[in-house]
Amino acid sequence: MDIFIGIDVGTSAVRVCAIDAYASQLAEYRQELPAPQQQGGQIQQHAVIWLTALQQAMDELCNNIQTEAVRRIAIDATSATLLLCTTDGKPITPALMYNDSSAIQQARIISQTAPFNSPARSASSSLAKLLLLSEQAETSSTSPWLATHQADWLNGQLTGKYGISDENNALKLGYDALQRNWPFWLQQLKLPNNCLPQVFPPGTEIGKLLPIYCKRWHMPDNTLVTTGTTDSTAGVIATGIHTPGNAVTSLGSTLVLKVLSSQPISVPEHGVYSQRLGDQWLVGGASNTGGAVLKQFFSTQQLETLSKAIDLKRSCKYHYYPLACHGERFPVNDPEKISQTTPRPNSDTDFLHELLNSIAQIEKQGYDLLASLGAPYPDSVVTTGGGAVNPAWTAIRKQHLAIPVTTATHQEAAYGAALLARGLN
Repeated sequence: MDIFIGIDVGTSAVRVCAIDAYASQLAEYRQELPAPQQQGGQIQQHAVIWLTALQQAMDELCNNIQTEAVRRIAIDATSATLLLCTTDGKPITPALMYNDSSAIQQARIISQTAPFNSPARSASSSLAKLLLLSEQAETSSTSPWLATHQADWLNGQLTGKYGISDENNALKLGYDALQRNWPFWLQQLKLPNNCLPQVFPPGTEIGKLLPIYCKRWHMPDNTLVTTGTTDSTAGVIATGIHTPGNAVTSLGSTLVLKVLSSQPISVPEHGVYSQRLGDQWLVGGASNTGGAVLKQFFSTQQLETLSKAIDLKRSCKYHYYPLACHGERFPVNDPEKISQTTPRPNSDTDFLHELLNSIAQIEKQGYDLLASLGAPYPDSVVTTGGGAVNPAWTAIRKQHLAIPVTTATHQEAAYGAALLARGLN
C-alpha cells in the first residue's frame, strides 16, 4: 500500500509521520531541536540545524516503514521564519525565527505602502524580516539571493529546487492569496528582481526527491516532494475538518480559534486573518487567555484533581477575563487590557470552575465575533491542545457554545502534513 510522509519542523523538535492511503498512521518519530539564539528582540537559528534534525528523524522513521512504498513527502514549518539563500540553496544569513520582532523600522516602512488589512505589516512578518535581512545581504554577498521560508528551504534541500513556496507561508511575505499573485504595492519596496518565490497551493508537486536521499532512505527514485504549509495550518488539517462551519479550538498556552469559511476575512485590529485551504478559507484569531493562565495558579496535578471535583450544576458568579500577559487583540481589541481573576472564591475547585467558565465565555465571544465579520458560526468544534482532554472544561464549553464539541483524534502537525502529501480530497 502507498505510504505518505509528513514532516513538521516546530520550535522544539522535528516530528515525522507516515500514513497509508486510508490515513492510518503507520509510524512517527521526534528529533529534538536546540533553542534558537536570542538577543533582545532578535531570535535566530542556522538553517543547517533543521536539516540535520530532519535527516536524523527520517533515518529513524524509515527503519520502521516499508520505504519502497513511499510516494510523496510534505513539510510544514513555523510561519514567518525566513532566511536568505543563494539560488542553489546556500544560506547567506541566519534565519530570523517566527517570533523574532526586531524588524520594527522595516515594519514602519511596510505600513506606508501595504494595505491596512495586510498580514505583512507586522514586525514579526516575513516581509519585515526580508527587508532587515536584505540589508545584511547587500554587505555580505554579491550573488543573487532568494527570500526563503523554513519549509521552502528544506523542500529545496530535498529536491534541489529553490525559489518555490506555498500560499500559506507566503501570506506574511505580502502574497495576495485571494488574487493569487504578488501585489503591485510590493514594487514600492524596491526589492531585488526575482528574490520572491513562485507560489503554489499547498500540496502541489515540486519535484522528485534527490537521489542521495532516495538511496539513504531506500525510497523509490520517483518519490515526490510537495509544497507544504505552516505548522498551525497543518495542525488544523490533521483534525480532518473539511466543510464550512467546521471549527477547531486549540486549548494550549493560548486560546486559538479557526473556522472554515467560503470567503476570506481580514481584520488586523482583532488579529483576524485567513489562510487559503483548497477552495475554502481558514479564518481565525488568537486570544491571550488559555492554559498558561491556569498554570499561574495550579500545577498539572492540581488541575486534574480539581477538575474532577467541579460541580457543573453550580452557577458561576464572577466575570473574569484571565490573560497570560498584558493586552488583548482577539476577541477584544484592547492593548492595555489587564488580567481579571478576582475576587477569588475560598474553594480552589470553585476558583478553577470560574476560570474555565470565563475562558469558555471568551471562546464563545470569539466565534460570535468571527460570525459578525462574515464567517459562519460553527456547526461543530473539534478541540486540540492540552485542554482538550479535560472533561469538565469540555462540558462547560458545550454549555456556552451550544454545538457539538469533540476532541480531535489527530492533532499533530506532522500527521496533517502527511495528509497534505496524500491529498486532502
